[in-house]
Amino acid sequence: MTSARIGRRSLLGAVALAMAGPFHAQAAVGKPRVAIQTDQGVIVVELEAGKAPITSANFLRYVDARKYDGGTIYRASRTKGVKGAGSIQGGPAARVRRFAPIAQESTRTTGLRHRAGTISLARNAPGTATADFFICASPAPYLDAHPGAPGDNQGFAAFGTVVEGLAIVRKILALPTTGTPLVPSMKGQMLNPPVQILSTKRLS
Repeated sequence: MTSARIGRRSLLGAVALAMAGPFHAQAAVGKPRVAIQTDQGVIVVELEAGKAPITSANFLRYVDARKYDGGTIYRASRTKGVKGAGSIQGGPAARVRRFAPIAQESTRTTGLRHRAGTISLARNAPGTATADFFICASPAPYLDAHPGAPGDNQGFAAFGTVVEGLAIVRKILALPTTGTPLVPSMKGQMLNPPVQILSTKRLS
């Protein structure tokens, strides 16, 4: 998959308090958890803040500033011929002012991989990533860094994994994708309607 196919979008109900307790109790030390409340259900991600500190801190900065609230999951990129395989992509609303782009944390240096449930930061060229993220519904090793490969071989910055709600990710992946593509390579991938991000909230 090229960076253009998974690149960040150019346009772009809080979670019930009763849910916070169990998730908080399960969280590992040094691995913050965030609940992404969508109109399709809740996805809880655990961040690898120790292995991918720059990308994790960037994501938490947007969460704490409530910049994802009111945004959308707008893209479902399905792997042809493989049921339930692919990724979903989301980010803040178009009106939201973004922070400066961050440095690329390659999977080669973090040791993380794009597996089922991995959350990663979307980008165009390396060093252009801001807020848009994607979540893998299935293993996607082609999104890891591949030194020695031709062209842009740095992959994407994985920074955590889904610990609750992978079924929601796969549910979103299967929704209709008849929306207008941002670029030709995204034809058949734009959710229609987009899934609403109602809130994002730290659980630990």
